[in-house]
Amino acid sequence: MSRIRGALIGCGFFARNQLHAWEGIEGVEIVAICDRDETRLSETGEAFGIARRYTDAERMFEEGGFDFVDIATTVAAHRPLVEMAARAGDGAGVHVICQKPFAENMEDARAMVAAIDATGKTLMVHENFRWQSAVRAAIETLRGGAIGTPFFGRVSFRSGYDVFSGQPYLAEGARFIIEDLGIHILDISRALFGDVARISATTTRINPEIRGEDVATMLLAHESGVTSVVDCSYATRRTPETFPETLLEIDGTGGTLRLDAGYRLTIQARGGEEVRDVAPPVLPWAERPWHNIQESVALIQQHFIACLCDGRAPETSGADNLRTLALVEAAYLSAAEGRTVALAEL
Repeated sequence: MSRIRGALIGCGFFARNQLHAWEGIEGVEIVAICDRDETRLSETGEAFGIARRYTDAERMFEEGGFDFVDIATTVAAHRPLVEMAARAGDGAGVHVICQKPFAENMEDARAMVAAIDATGKTLMVHENFRWQSAVRAAIETLRGGAIGTPFFGRVSFRSGYDVFSGQPYLAEGARFIIEDLGIHILDISRALFGDVARISATTTRINPEIRGEDVATMLLAHESGVTSVVDCSYATRRTPETFPETLLEIDGTGGTLRLDAGYRLTIQARGGEEVRDVAPPVLPWAERPWHNIQESVALIQQHFIACLCDGRAPETSGADNLRTLALVEAAYLSAAEGRTVALAEL
């Protein structure tokens, strides 16, 4: 592909990061945008110089003229939009990159994967936390064997940052931290240690102003033999605030690896210690403290385009993300029933 044209559906809080990131990828152009809110649609179109604007996604797909669609809506709209993408071009379909959480349930997720698979097009889930450069450095260091074979890990995200002011809908759902944030942290654990055989989870709500849980702790038994602890909190009060950093602690047969606050990666192995500064750059359109996540948006979208050009499956393909989504469902089931859940049940 010499020139790749895309369309974006959903012009809300986070989508502007995606539009900025698309602008930075050579050979890619977003030629159409869609949002039911006409004011938001107009403001976004003017800000990014996009003339084709739609309030009706079906009409946008009918008029076509793009190779992929970036679905940046809330989860309830994902299945109908992915299925529209599969029907586009008289059934030829278009490539899809879809925000997380990918689906409200496993049935919808499987249906979306099947719909795009039938067209032969690529489906990728925008699971960007594993693409944060600091987390990526830890993943590559571990995969490179720096601390031998891992046997224990902790993946932690604890903060008191007010995420509700920019995304008020997060306070309204019966599910919150596992579905919105924990899905990212669980995916990092999968990227580090492989797929999971069993999970046990507990949840609680500290903030009385929200409906869902804002604290969750999960114990994962991986098929590789690794045990990992995944813990998430939006009720943690501490100074300095570490939002939006994910912290890691990994024990291996040949040493230890830590990703500490301040983007400090420490590898202790073979009697020595190496400390690396893995702080992400602040891109021209980014701002602290979001720059970590904003850079990961650029990196994952570059990966998506590289996969389209090379004809290979993305690392966070729809099929791969079924396993992360199953972990979310298993965690909620475990917390509700007070038991360990085998992933085979799902």
